[in-house]
Amino acid sequence: MNIIAPNPRSNDPVEKGIAAYLDEIIALRHDLHQYPELAFQELRTSKLVASRLSAWGYEVTTGIAGTGVVATLRRGDGQKRIGIRADMDALPIEEATGLAYASSNPGVMHACGHDGHTSILLAAARYLAESGNFSGTLRLIFQPAEEIGAGARKMIAEGLFERFPVDAVFGLHNWPGVPTGQFGFVTGPAMASVDQAVIKIIGKGGHGAEPHRAVDPVLASASFITALQSVVSRNVDPQDMAVATVGSIHAGSASNVIPESVEMKLTMRAFNETVRQLLQERIPALARAQAESFGAEADVKYRLGFPALVNHPEETAFARDVAYDAFGPAAIDKDFRPRTASEDFAFMLQANPGSYLFVGNGDGAPLHSAHYDFNDAIIAPAARYWVRLTETFLTDDQGR
Repeated sequence: MNIIAPNPRSNDPVEKGIAAYLDEIIALRHDLHQYPELAFQELRTSKLVASRLSAWGYEVTTGIAGTGVVATLRRGDGQKRIGIRADMDALPIEEATGLAYASSNPGVMHACGHDGHTSILLAAARYLAESGNFSGTLRLIFQPAEEIGAGARKMIAEGLFERFPVDAVFGLHNWPGVPTGQFGFVTGPAMASVDQAVIKIIGKGGHGAEPHRAVDPVLASASFITALQSVVSRNVDPQDMAVATVGSIHAGSASNVIPESVEMKLTMRAFNETVRQLLQERIPALARAQAESFGAEADVKYRLGFPALVNHPEETAFARDVAYDAFGPAAIDKDFRPRTASEDFAFMLQANPGSYLFVGNGDGAPLHSAHYDFNDAIIAPAARYWVRLTETFLTDDQGR
């Protein structure tokens, strides 16, 4: 289902302007997809982005957080400043799409659509440079290393918003399963925090035929995994959300040997800091108590990742109004709900007011799948949205 189909007879200058070079942008997206780069290795991507922006007249700064790019365009005497962010990195996944422009880098794939996000913002950047109707300062932020949750934090630590201040910052993500080109907005917590833990249950190895002479860490680990969900069901307020997942467990190598230890890797998610802190307290305590009950020990390494992404109410209402005015009510998913995936744009929203929105990618494989395919049909409407957001925000009579 295509919510926002290009109209060749449209009188909208933005739609017509982007349509004139849309094929070039799609070819660019395919090129980025064919040559994906992992976090902090986005050298080719960064160079390509900077080259295009420079050619269009932007003041371009490179090297922030290694491969990050910031482009500035000033027009008129307006004092307001808007920031728009796109991510650039790929994932360590072997692509299985069979596309003609599939990844040529073994074991690396744009399986989250960051090639699409970059292309969308470049499409908008070109229009705004050539025909944008605004007065103020536009900052375009091309961020590395979103997939490992480090890029935004490093850009900020290196003075991103001191060097390039903004009054509000916005970002978007494509979302499979939502109709093509339909927009989703969430006020408040929109994506979950993410933390990780490595828990090692240490017992006493022995012969599988004589378990009484050993301290079985596998049994203790199994008990912990079962008890783990009691934290979610009995410690967390039922009206709140928490996820605790054991994604990896390794122990032993033979069926008749009780191993010395078991190692588990966990991910924890929450929408608010109170629940996040509760998980940080209860999960290590539970691991140690479960291990002790079996005569074993638990070594817990709990690593905080990044916080929940919390959209600011005023900026989110503004972003939603822009979509409504530009595309009409049919283009807005009124039932769009928060996602339990995580995003390091959360750090940018801690530093500035702003909002993170979603655009439907249509039916297809989910994010982070080897079969995922970014939908080129959303480039034009999403780029048109960024143009409208910028022009509406950067007007002299805009009170925000």
